Amino acid sequence: MASVPEPVALAPIVRLSDVHLDMASDAGTVNILRGVSLDIAAGEIAAVVGPSGAGKSSLMMVAGGLERASSGRVEVAGHDLGPLDDDARARLRRDHIGIVFQGFHLIPTMTAHENVALPLEFAGRGDAFELAEAALRRVGLGHRIGHYPAQLSGGEQQRVAVARAFVGRPRLLLADEPTGNLDGSTGKQVMDLLFELARADKATLILITHDMALAERCDRILRIADGLLVADERPEAALAAQ
Repeated sequence: MASVPEPVALAPIVRLSDVHLDMASDAGTVNILRGVSLDIAAGEIAAVVGPSGAGKSSLMMVAGGLERASSGRVEVAGHDLGPLDDDARARLRRDHIGIVFQGFHLIPTMTAHENVALPLEFAGRGDAFELAEAALRRVGLGHRIGHYPAQLSGGEQQRVAVARAFVGRPRLLLADEPTGNLDGSTGKQVMDLLFELARADKATLILITHDMALAERCDRILRIADGLLVADERPEAALAAQ
């Protein structure tokens, strides 16, 4: 009888291997990340938690190719970021990564429609504005596509930022305290939207947060302290869903 082949494990969307990040300061070199190793699977939602200054945002910046690791290996979507120059990293982000920051980072002189279409225009997509309109409708802002950021509430501006992050259907979403500038109720609505879109698109989401209730909604909780990964946990809700 022929043997049954073992299931093939999918390559992680993010793999960090002994990653260090050092920064120069007036007081000397600061070791921000000190040998972080982890894999994050495709479609997984992972929260990164820890005290201020622990290295959470730096971890996200390295995983997104926005900071170059001082040593170690960083792989994203099957690409080793080490040999890539700045232009190649920008193309990788354009093609595979969406980012939502605490600040909305919208261009004030552009409408919501134009802000969301912009990354697709940079990619040379002829259907940039059609896709941008669909993305805005997807986040409940179809009636606000012609409005400028100053004409939108904070929650609406963050929804525009979410639409911009998702418009290219990226494989990896990075969100750094995305509700930090929002009130509790509005923040919950934005996070519900982020989780819903990530699940629907089967995208990986790495969420930087101080909110443990929010972290408990994720598949994994990665605890960072003093530049080290000190715990990798599965919340009870994630275990129950398996």
